[in-house]
Amino acid sequence: MTVMSPPHLPRCGVVDLGSNSVRLVVYEGHTRNPMPIFNEKAVLRLGRGLQTTGRLNEEGMELALTVMHRYGAVARAMNAQPFEVLATAAVRDAANGPAFVAALRDRMPGVPIHILSGAEEAAYSADGVVCGIPAADGVLADIGGGSLEVVRLVGGVRGSSQTLPLGVIRLSERSGGDPVRARAFAEADLQAVSWLGEAFGRDLYLVGGAWRALARIHMAQSAYPLNMVHHYTIGRDAARDLADLIATAPRKVLERLPGAPRRRIDDLPFAAVTLRRLLRVTGVHRVIFSASGLREGWFMRRMPPEIRDQDPLLSAARELAARHGRDPSLPPALVAWTRPLFPRETGLADKLREAACWMSDIGSHDHPEFRAEQAFLRVLRQPGVGLDHRARAFLALAVALRYEAEPDAGFLRPARMLMDTETTHRAEVLGIALRLAYTLSAGTKDLLAGTRLRIDGTRLLLLLRENSGVFAGESVIRRLDRLAQALGLQAAAEPDMEIAAA
Repeated sequence: MTVMSPPHLPRCGVVDLGSNSVRLVVYEGHTRNPMPIFNEKAVLRLGRGLQTTGRLNEEGMELALTVMHRYGAVARAMNAQPFEVLATAAVRDAANGPAFVAALRDRMPGVPIHILSGAEEAAYSADGVVCGIPAADGVLADIGGGSLEVVRLVGGVRGSSQTLPLGVIRLSERSGGDPVRARAFAEADLQAVSWLGEAFGRDLYLVGGAWRALARIHMAQSAYPLNMVHHYTIGRDAARDLADLIATAPRKVLERLPGAPRRRIDDLPFAAVTLRRLLRVTGVHRVIFSASGLREGWFMRRMPPEIRDQDPLLSAARELAARHGRDPSLPPALVAWTRPLFPRETGLADKLREAACWMSDIGSHDHPEFRAEQAFLRVLRQPGVGLDHRARAFLALAVALRYEAEPDAGFLRPARMLMDTETTHRAEVLGIALRLAYTLSAGTKDLLAGTRLRIDGTRLLLLLRENSGVFAGESVIRRLDRLAQALGLQAAAEPDMEIAAA
């Protein structure tokens, strides 16, 4: 038997060599939504002791040589080209940083190793945030072990930036391990950045492992229904309360907190202190956690303009359709077919409907008994960086109902918890409409073209062209009635006289 191999997609790899940890990510494909196919991290704490000695940690350097040699071997084995190393605060600030980089080059010949300046690190991080949140408006704060990069973002455009010695390891060492003393350092450093106040009333975008750890604690405390940090959003008051709790809690209390990662326990109070001061200095309205940062910024800089300029939400929808759907010509027809049901729809709502139409056939190759749930989970948990949690919930619910999930099915609960009543209703109407469309069309554009919907006063009309291969059978009438009921209308199926006359 001949086994067909999948189509070859280009790969690239990047190592983020930080003060606390080192991570290799290999991406696959040229896409608006970076697709990691390998992600491995090692905690080195290269920056431990840097504040007092001015040098990289010897034990960390020795381990780094071993880990980096492995990462080079992994990149070669996976045919990741280009493959680069980005070194950040600890390496650029340490007296023995150049010698360490020279040793790395001996172990990884031919691999580019870039020691990023603070401004370059901030720019990469900002590009990564905008990759997932194109209209980001406020301040980005990327925390590492050695430094904190803050960047002004205005409608997705990068503005002023500053690098501060407020990484969790460095702040801990500057303050002698005392979170109370750390407050003064964080306050003074942030107050010196005059433009931070320009973000008053806007958003604070948090990037970095220490911030993500805080998010996971808050998600666990609030029983949040989607275990996904990227795009997790909380209000200013909730962020302030979280920071106050973590900054003042004894270590034993932190260790018992649900969601608290053990390897981050020592870092948490200093991340919390910095967050509390950021909230005070910026006056932001919300905090949004981003899993996209420096590495995604590096990836996006390698994409051509025609990919970078794509809408990430619609791009993610089309990528899912390409991998799992049957007919790429059908989704645009579905967009037009469902438009009469949403006459006042604009902006994001219109974009979500288009994305749902693209995703509406992604269960076509799944087992019939599990299509609804499988499609729901595939949409809710997809890796697309441009989908916030509400968008994921809307699309997942619509697609599940397209596959006739029971409206009260338990697996739908996370999506319903993430949306308000109005948004939930729109997703339900769209899902039911898509189910009717597939019943009529057998998933083909040609058969769908013989039908159209129209709202006429209190009636929902399904207009059918004669001799087009579609007719108002029992299953069609049942699903049309259900759609009309969801809209509060009366259903009717009639010949399409306009098409007949034409």
